[in-house]
Amino acid sequence: MKEYKRDEIVKAISDPETIWDIIIVGGGATGLGAALDAVARGYKTLLLEQSDFAKGTSSRSTKLVHGGVRYLAQGDIGLVREALYERGLLLKNASHLVKNGSFIIPNYEWWGGAFYTIGLSLYDILAGKLGFGKAKYISKKEVINKLPNINQKGLCSGVIYHDGQFDDSRLAINLMQTSLGKGATILNYFRVESLIKNSRKEICGVITTDIESSVSYQIKGKTIVNATGVFVDDLLQMDTPGKKPIVRPSQGVHIVIDKSFMPGNNAIMIPKTEDGRVLFAVPWHDKLVVGTTDTPINEHNLEPRALEEEIDFILRTAEKYLAKAPTRKDVLSIFAGLRPLAAPKDGSSKTKEISRSHKLFVSKSGLITITGGKWTTYRKMGEDTVDKAIEVGKLLPHPSITKDLPIHGSIRDISRKDHLLVYGSDADELLDLIEENAAWGEKIDPRMPYICAEVVWSVRHEMARNLDDILARRIRVLFLDARMAIDMAPKVASLIAIELGKDKIWENDQIESFTRLANGYLLEPYQSKTKDTKINILE
Repeated sequence: MKEYKRDEIVKAISDPETIWDIIIVGGGATGLGAALDAVARGYKTLLLEQSDFAKGTSSRSTKLVHGGVRYLAQGDIGLVREALYERGLLLKNASHLVKNGSFIIPNYEWWGGAFYTIGLSLYDILAGKLGFGKAKYISKKEVINKLPNINQKGLCSGVIYHDGQFDDSRLAINLMQTSLGKGATILNYFRVESLIKNSRKEICGVITTDIESSVSYQIKGKTIVNATGVFVDDLLQMDTPGKKPIVRPSQGVHIVIDKSFMPGNNAIMIPKTEDGRVLFAVPWHDKLVVGTTDTPINEHNLEPRALEEEIDFILRTAEKYLAKAPTRKDVLSIFAGLRPLAAPKDGSSKTKEISRSHKLFVSKSGLITITGGKWTTYRKMGEDTVDKAIEVGKLLPHPSITKDLPIHGSIRDISRKDHLLVYGSDADELLDLIEENAAWGEKIDPRMPYICAEVVWSVRHEMARNLDDILARRIRVLFLDARMAIDMAPKVASLIAIELGKDKIWENDQIESFTRLANGYLLEPYQSKTKDTKINILE
């Protein structure tokens, strides 16, 4: 596989006379989906991301590819049908990252079995030929057999249904690679500073700065897409200063605990918690992800922090359903993401009632903004965005082809059982790196399966630039066990430094900044036990 050299990619934007068909701002699920759809149709495509791909909301999901059982209960049949269709396409096109998972609803009321079986049967009908399996009623005994740690007091029965599970940021990386492979120009750590307008006050380009070099570029484009998630209003302010915000961020928090709290491969879905929301406990990379919350937030940033009441809510709810319940000391990592929900017109704070369907609109200047939606429908959001760009930019029309387009890494044979499955067709080539340097075959830390070759691969082939990129979004350790990530940081920093030609000062700066970052994923500050790491995280 070709190495992605940042300097060579940057050359593609160095000529100020080049005119791009579509310039996409934002490298999360929505922006990457739009970039892939655009370049697959043959349009000259550029994507600019201010941080790393999926740094924000797109790496902080519940790890589900789903139609949305809650949306079905709300009567949003159209959204559920669309999402179930897209779920089926994802399983087909990215089989190394998406799998069919079984979910159990434990019923503690006599009527629950029949009620949820009927509802989830409708869910299956809406999925049609792309269904993952039929929902069925199971007895109390079967529930206990499948979920040995379930709270048996008052348990009546259960319902088992099927939905998708995936690795969100790994999918983002593969979408980036697919687009690059088809000729798109994709760059992380490029911040858009302002919009360029012509004499008719129409947007015709952007000014962007390479965060690593501080060099700025003026870039021309026929269409500009604002796909910045919870940051959409920042770009809209550049377009129309003083414009009323269109997004109200809603925070979703997850805690990660040891798999021993729910052995086996089944997930739990709690259909109605004390505040009327849905809660999941999902097996993921040999850990258990429990969440989520839905809390209105007035500010947005790349590293949102969980509120104490959100953590307490998740632990309190888990305690009701698990015989052996997790406590604060059992939390391995906490991560929070911000949903870009439409701002309520009436000032309501009830974000759980706001539609999760995506919205697309064009400002007077021609700026195309896409917001809302969810990972499952990223492909459809990309298709709709490019359709709108064709209209706005008067581009020569070409049909979307992404329904049948395999994502980079996709393989039919998913017999591999180790953690390298997430690399799909790249796994063997990654392992070939060990022939270049036998030490790269060693584990980064004996307590985790990840090997040094994965770090080298991430830098050479996945555009990783720093510790956070690798430990959070390439090998996911920060989201699985933040203490472990802090312990692994020195070795990973050394590997990155060698690949990028960085010095020891850079290494130490990376370790210190990452340790501060990672402590935000913990309830109590943690200091690396690596002997040669001498930093004070509490300064």
